[in-house]
Amino acid sequence: MHVKLLGAPVQEGAGRRGCDMGPAAYRAAGLAESLAELGHDVTDLGDVRPATLKSHTHTNPAVKKLDETVAWVEALTEAAYAASADGMPVFLGGDHSLSAGTVAGIARRAKEKGRPLFVLWLDAHTDFHSLVTTESGNLHGTPVAYFTGRPGFEGYFPPLTTPVDPANVSMIGIRSVDPAERQAINNAGIQVCDMRMIDEEGIAVPLKRFLNKVAAANGLLHVSLDVDFLDPSIAPAVGTTVPGGATYREAHLVMEILHDSGLVCSLDLVELNPFLDERGRTAILMADLAASLMGKRVMDRPTRSYA
Repeated sequence: MHVKLLGAPVQEGAGRRGCDMGPAAYRAAGLAESLAELGHDVTDLGDVRPATLKSHTHTNPAVKKLDETVAWVEALTEAAYAASADGMPVFLGGDHSLSAGTVAGIARRAKEKGRPLFVLWLDAHTDFHSLVTTESGNLHGTPVAYFTGRPGFEGYFPPLTTPVDPANVSMIGIRSVDPAERQAINNAGIQVCDMRMIDEEGIAVPLKRFLNKVAAANGLLHVSLDVDFLDPSIAPAVGTTVPGGATYREAHLVMEILHDSGLVCSLDLVELNPFLDERGRTAILMADLAASLMGKRVMDRPTRSYA
């Protein structure tokens, strides 16, 4: 497979600085080399640059960094669309607002191919606020609402050419949801697998149900992996830690099942904040998970030491 790495040093959507160092951390962790060792043709396209800033004023006074976020969404939409023409784009983030652009661009490409796009959202949060409903004003909490066509972005974010059907979105690992988001998610019909469901069923059962749906529709699958999907005991380098996340083995199992499905067309690696990491352990783990998705097996994985 031709894998295209694109850095997305976005930090404007998050409440803490440091996510803009994420792409460099993934490169230092040896992501490109790991994927090449698996036999993939890997091209690092460097870092995407935001579009020209435009001035926006929103009626919600809580909204932060709107101009900058819109510029990133515009640039990443075009970058994702272009990179998906002849390869598998892997976006190195950067906070989760970047997915507003990456998913929008991939959805446009999927439509041209005549195939529906599905999104697997691996995250502690649903990120389903609109510009109107966000109380924190941090726009990394809005991308799913945007790319599924929820009202509240008109006149600010780029017009969507191909909204993703909310029924084609599955969220796994959810454990922190605002009341306004909870009601909106229920109304939209997005499939949510929270940590209680994982405790009761295991992580493979709901994932395989979703993948069967993707395969039956001849769909393409975009995976968006947030660091806070993982338990902070194994992945501390994120500004939005929530206890009770996925374990090391649960996360690798998800990636291995995704690889076996053959459905994944693109990948986000988001919310890595190296400033909060411990000697690179989170960057290394995230790079290792990406390698699992691309075919690396448990028996191939060396034991890592942080001593």
